[in-house]
Amino acid sequence: MKKIKNFFSGVLQQIKAVTWPTGKELRKYTLTVFVVCLLFVLFFMVVDFGIDTILDFIL
Repeated sequence: MKKIKNFFSGVLQQIKAVTWPTGKELRKYTLTVFVVCLLFVLFFMVVDFGIDTILDFIL
């Protein structure tokens, strides 16, 4: 039982040590994620279109 108590005590200490992002940082990081996702979507759309065109040409 003591091990479990020590474990949760350590977890609590770690949670208190976490540095949470500010609102400005959170908006910046969220925008970065959206832009990167959009770029991946565009990239894979172009690749998919290219593969589809090549397969239509071959077949």
